[in-house]
Amino acid sequence: QVQVLESGGGLVQAGGSLRLTCAASGMAVNYYIMGWFRQAPGKEREFVAAVGWSGTTYYAESVKTRFIISRDSVKNTVYLQLNTLKPDDTAVYFCAARYGTMRYGPSEYNYWGQGTAVTVSS
Repeated sequence: QVQVLESGGGLVQAGGSLRLTCAASGMAVNYYIMGWFRQAPGKEREFVAAVGWSGTTYYAESVKTRFIISRDSVKNTVYLQLNTLKPDDTAVYFCAARYGTMRYGPSEYNYWGQGTAVTVSS
């Protein structure tokens, strides 16, 4: 069965970095849209970054120059490098997979991980 599992969250000071990992099983990451979303307390889940089956990457404007999404097809794993972190980046980060063309809405994704928490202190 399909399973995606996130890891790598934690507590970091403003300006610091983290690398989040999404390990997939039961499906190949290079055949799906692989996306990262985040949800802060009291806020709706929002798009952060994605990589398509062709390798094209997509970013939210707020993270465009700070975050990097990458994919390792051999390891069947997706990463999100978080740089120059700000307190506003504090949220639970989710990995998700969609079978189809690129979409930005959380409801368009078929499979979800459990989430990993990122807290950025000032």
